[in-house]
Amino acid sequence: MTLYTDYLDEIETREIQGLHPKPIDDAALLNEIIAQIKDTANEYRKDSLHHFIYNTIPGTTSAAGAKAKFLKEIILGESVVEEISTGFAFEQLSHMKGGPSIDVLLDLALGDDASIAEQAAEVLKTQVFLYEADTDRLEAAYKAGNAIAKGILESYAKAEFFTKLPEIEDEVKVVTYVAAEGDISTDLLSPGNQAHSRSDRELHGKCLISEKAQKEIEALKLQHPDKRVMLIAEKGTMGVGSSRMSGVNNVALWTGKQASPYVPFINIAPVVAGTNGISPIFQTTVGVTGGIGLDLKNWVKKLDQDGNPILNNDGNPVLEQKYSVETGTVLTINTKEKKLCNEAGDEELADVASAFNPQKVEFMKAGGSYAIVFGKKLQTVAADVLGVEPAPVFAPSKEISHEGQGLTAVEKIFNRNAVGSTPGLTLHAGSDVRVKVNIVGSQDTTGLMTAQELEAMAATVISPTVDGAYQSGCHTASVWDLKAQANIPRLMKFMNKFGLITARDPKGVYPAMTDVIHKVLNDITVDDWAIIIGGDSHTRMSKGVAFGADSGTVALALATGEATMPIPESVKVTFKGSMASYMDFRDVVHATQAQMLEQFGDNVFQGRVIEVHIGTLLADQAFTFTDWTAEMKAKASICISQDDTLVESLEIAKKRIKIMIDKGMDNDVQMLKGLIAIADKRIKEIKSGEKPALTPDGNAKYFAEVVVDLDAIVEPMIADPDVNNIEVSKRYTHDTIRPISYYNAEKKVDLGFVGSCMVHKGDMKIVAHMLRNLEAANGKVEFNAPLVVAAPTYNIIDELKAEGDWEVLQKYSGFEFDDLAPKSTARTEYENIMYLERPGCNLCMGNQEKAARGDTVLATSTRLFQGRVVEDSTEKKGESLLASTPVVVLSAILGRTPTLEEYKAAVEGIDLTKFAPPVAIPAKSQSVHF
Repeated sequence: MTLYTDYLDEIETREIQGLHPKPIDDAALLNEIIAQIKDTANEYRKDSLHHFIYNTIPGTTSAAGAKAKFLKEIILGESVVEEISTGFAFEQLSHMKGGPSIDVLLDLALGDDASIAEQAAEVLKTQVFLYEADTDRLEAAYKAGNAIAKGILESYAKAEFFTKLPEIEDEVKVVTYVAAEGDISTDLLSPGNQAHSRSDRELHGKCLISEKAQKEIEALKLQHPDKRVMLIAEKGTMGVGSSRMSGVNNVALWTGKQASPYVPFINIAPVVAGTNGISPIFQTTVGVTGGIGLDLKNWVKKLDQDGNPILNNDGNPVLEQKYSVETGTVLTINTKEKKLCNEAGDEELADVASAFNPQKVEFMKAGGSYAIVFGKKLQTVAADVLGVEPAPVFAPSKEISHEGQGLTAVEKIFNRNAVGSTPGLTLHAGSDVRVKVNIVGSQDTTGLMTAQELEAMAATVISPTVDGAYQSGCHTASVWDLKAQANIPRLMKFMNKFGLITARDPKGVYPAMTDVIHKVLNDITVDDWAIIIGGDSHTRMSKGVAFGADSGTVALALATGEATMPIPESVKVTFKGSMASYMDFRDVVHATQAQMLEQFGDNVFQGRVIEVHIGTLLADQAFTFTDWTAEMKAKASICISQDDTLVESLEIAKKRIKIMIDKGMDNDVQMLKGLIAIADKRIKEIKSGEKPALTPDGNAKYFAEVVVDLDAIVEPMIADPDVNNIEVSKRYTHDTIRPISYYNAEKKVDLGFVGSCMVHKGDMKIVAHMLRNLEAANGKVEFNAPLVVAAPTYNIIDELKAEGDWEVLQKYSGFEFDDLAPKSTARTEYENIMYLERPGCNLCMGNQEKAARGDTVLATSTRLFQGRVVEDSTEKKGESLLASTPVVVLSAILGRTPTLEEYKAAVEGIDLTKFAPPVAIPAKSQSVHF
């Protein structure tokens, strides 16, 4: 057997599954294929040619290196392949993105054969994925008098790689496909339980929506071959929940355009839309592919004669349709006028200007945002080498500055980290800014895609400007199955080599750590002025400002140490009153969302930064609030902390980073040691008064201000998916917040889950304390429903062991995880016992463990989307309701939701997560940035 015959066997297996051959990324296999091409009598030669030309992954894969080397041989006449002319070889090199192909093109362009050098130079002028080593070669050749090098640099300085591209179409004809009513989570486009296949794009594409939907989309394409299918969230927002590059990739695979004829299953330019637009982080991902994301506004609130919304029996506004987008409707997008029109194009239906700002149009023209990011950098480098000004080709960054207006917290952070903005200019919300990224996180179900993106952009090492970066293993922690065994070690090896701190050591020196990524990122963020980018929507730190991002944006941040985005508007959240002794902080979080909706009617948090003045809580506890802001549809959240609280949080973070160092997790550049040094510096600045904890200016401007009344929170609250709401668009949102009395102690609970990033050490102690209380009162504890408990980190378990709480949990558990023998299959049935699961995401992620179909689950986690934690059965819809730890524990013991009296009795004497607003408002201060 050879690698190639093994590949043929794999092709046969995939053919049975309705799949094409898997694209090749391995040099050893491609070298066998090249040998068969050279052997003109070889029985596999024809297919080998096809695989070489059309089925080899570009970028920095080892296969790309082998392909580039062979194409170079053909161009130099060292190998002759009748089917691949010199011109065709150059064309293939032009589609290989970067890395080995750039090396080859530079070798040829700077070589002795003038004719070949000219051809290579023309191809190089179209390329943008060049790194320092590449531009250094060009600079050296230019200074040595090489005319070819000078011509390439002059082309780069003029940005001809962009200006010579065709402009976007004046009109885009689309045919609609309504994917669902209501908010569409990215789970519909790329289900979490199919995360293992994300890096196999064709295979993963099979999980988009449903097989029925895929056939309907294909039928629309056949009926309208001259139009693009526009995927729609009717009466909702498209792409809520997470950025999920795989979701956009799937939409592009079924509805977009092939990026290159020589690279299979990588499509670009999807068109997506929602009645309420596109979720902010999903819109960023759409931009990665050069796609179009529209805010349809096709349903509006029906108003009475006084201009007030008419409400239905549930108190929700009645909506009326302005125009129809039912499946099969043909519409016209006028990109010049920035209007959505009817089929004929003569009737305006909606203003879609927000989808066609200058920057987004550039992404569309270039086939994605990466090409623009790298192109701008390349132009700047070339202009510097030549000593000229870069040609004013790209749309200027929008810079908004209001004289005399103070800065919000996010405006301060962006100003401090801005790169390339006008010197001395204070930037306010709405400005487009390139910013330095301090901390980057990659998680394990998107990490393989991030690795692919890094290979595609020819990156080989992390940017030295990144302070800290971490690759987690938490999303695949629950079950060490064959899929995880195949994917995770490979991912960890790649990321470790790239320069990240990795949860699993490829060399096996330290034990695997499955700590929840957000918890680790919250610890390694040691500066309240930091910018964090993470491959998960719950990248919402309680220090600095953090943005959940798609796998591509994470790759870009790792490779360049930068990100580009507008400065978001902010909503200020403050508190008044006092918490009742029996309430948990999770109820404050839910009340914030409920009271905001009561105060404003609409969600003022959506797409904005929530600046929460919650400075008396330590970072772990405050994270419960900032984490939930993803469900509030906010773009990000910033916790305004008091000096002494921030110092204590940083000291805790230092101890946890030290534990990571002691385990042997630091890398060659001692990244973790560097983070401790940053923390020490920050602590010194705060204590000395040189630079206090981040606060906004007193005269900062906010989109809205929300004041949460703690006195109004009189009973525990539950976020309910409201699965039977007559209005489909109201189901599975996080906006239905109900007090426990609503359920009259009659809501059956089939399973309780305490875990995910929403809990901290205090929650684990609450579980132990409740068990002690119930044992003392009743002599024993019996569960009427299963209770799954998953601590977020190993540190928490170690501390619980030292403090005697873990022993209590062990006493009442019927299952305890064993790292030496992790589960190899997902649990499908649950007994009425407590399960102590491995640290990690567990049920919250839904890609491995799930509750039984049709169950009603009460959980501390973050997601209540359909099918996420629990799928529907044929008899009953699955429900995932979200509540505080004590409510979940008590409900699992009772098998139902409790009465308020039962709840109060169960938590008596327990130190719940308390919160009191700061007693004094900080004095008005001038921006620390200035």
